[in-house]
Amino acid sequence: MKRHSAARVISGMALTVGMLAGSAFAATAATITIATVNNSQMVEMQKLSPIWEKKTGNKINWVVLEENVLRQRATTDISTKSGQFDILTIGSYETPIWGKQNWLVALDDFPASYDMADVFPSVRQALTESGHLYAVPFYAESSFTFYRKDLFDKAGLTMPTQPKYSQIKAFADKFTDRAHQQYGICLRGKPGWGENMAYLDTLVNTSGGRWFDEKWQARLDSKAWHDALTFYIDLMRRDGPPGANSNGFNENQALFATGHCAMWIDATSGAGLLYDKSQSQVADKVAFTAAPIDKTPNGSHWFWAWAMAIPSTSKNVAVAKSFLQWSTSREYIELVGNTDGWTVVPPGTRASTYANANYIKAAPFASYVKTAIMTADLDHPTLKKVPYTGIQYVAIPEFQAIGTTVGQMVAAALTGQMTVAQTLKQAQASVTSTMEQSGYTQ
Repeated sequence: MKRHSAARVISGMALTVGMLAGSAFAATAATITIATVNNSQMVEMQKLSPIWEKKTGNKINWVVLEENVLRQRATTDISTKSGQFDILTIGSYETPIWGKQNWLVALDDFPASYDMADVFPSVRQALTESGHLYAVPFYAESSFTFYRKDLFDKAGLTMPTQPKYSQIKAFADKFTDRAHQQYGICLRGKPGWGENMAYLDTLVNTSGGRWFDEKWQARLDSKAWHDALTFYIDLMRRDGPPGANSNGFNENQALFATGHCAMWIDATSGAGLLYDKSQSQVADKVAFTAAPIDKTPNGSHWFWAWAMAIPSTSKNVAVAKSFLQWSTSREYIELVGNTDGWTVVPPGTRASTYANANYIKAAPFASYVKTAIMTADLDHPTLKKVPYTGIQYVAIPEFQAIGTTVGQMVAAALTGQMTVAQTLKQAQASVTSTMEQSGYTQ
């Protein structure tokens, strides 16, 4: 593979409380601008942030965006060095790539009081490039299957510990009742590399497919991709909610929480809200099990960390570091638990969270989520060998554009604008062209 210039990378990606707040990083009072995603955990962080503001004298200008919009805004800001933000919420995909380009401030100098060793090693490693930590995790997740235990019990059915997709299909058919707005399954349909493609990638993986072979040749025209996409579209049309092509993580979480979904295969981080009686109408009816498999368990459940990073263009690095220390600390997790309940604390990042008796008692999903995160294998995401890492993404700069383009095609197929064959033919041609232009193939 040819070496990528910074310009090519830009082109490819364009598309309490008091202890850490008063740390050595605190500087003169300033206003920092934070861009973050509108997931429930980040909304909670925004709600609690006046505690940090009062303690430090600093202020926060919040820019809270839908996931696809956040990624576009963050990528544009970081690659053009426009410097609009002091803190960006990014993930385990962007962090190593942007760190390698020196677009992020290294976070290696956090004080001992932060207890970096308490952060799970696999999560730290996912946010590290060339030995430097470039983002700190707010929460980490894998994926699994949520389901309505009351519906299964009423029907005399048992969800397997390790369901197969053929079983999921049969269950979905059983529980769909459109007259009562009850849908057998809810899955992501909103286009985007981190939206519909995050889920579909796991389905392709477990069906035996892959994005690229060992020579970086695109393999979207394979039988595995055809089988996976056909299964997804048929299932969504038969048993999914109307307008599914507009539903991402938040929309499906809301549908499940209000009793409209019998099953939902998605991020483990969704469990906190679903088990929170103040936010979920099915808090006493929800259960969970492993993400489904088909031909292989490889890549059937993903790994992701939502993290916070400081762009190298920030003029308030010390203040930004102070906020990162506070908002990703074990003290912050305790604050959330004691303020709004232990089911909604940011999961998947710290060993101390999973040693906390209050959390374990309140969150029946805790140990399962930890296991799912730890067993997600980014280095072996597929049945056949591949030259890339990543389960629900390919860890190359070009994937943001590639995944988004293919996601748009998949959404078009879901709404009947294209057939599966047409979708995969166009996707194969588009990805092949991008890889040739980027120097991966000749």
